Amino acid sequence: MGIRTRKLIGTVAMLTFIIFYALFAMAIAEGRITQAPKLVQTVAYIVLGLIWVVPILPLVRWMAKPDKS
Repeated sequence: MGIRTRKLIGTVAMLTFIIFYALFAMAIAEGRITQAPKLVQTVAYIVLGLIWVVPILPLVRWMAKPDKS
């Protein structure tokens, strides 16, 4: 598979994941975190804002892999 095809597939997968993750994070933030103390809310928002990177990293590595000669 060529790098252009990997980038196309990876971009579509990344956008799909981010859309669903954003909806999930929004539901968690609206449902449970609003009653927590301010410090817990702050930590939760930071974690929810950064944790999406972890599952995306292998996808980005796969997309950036050079073509086989």
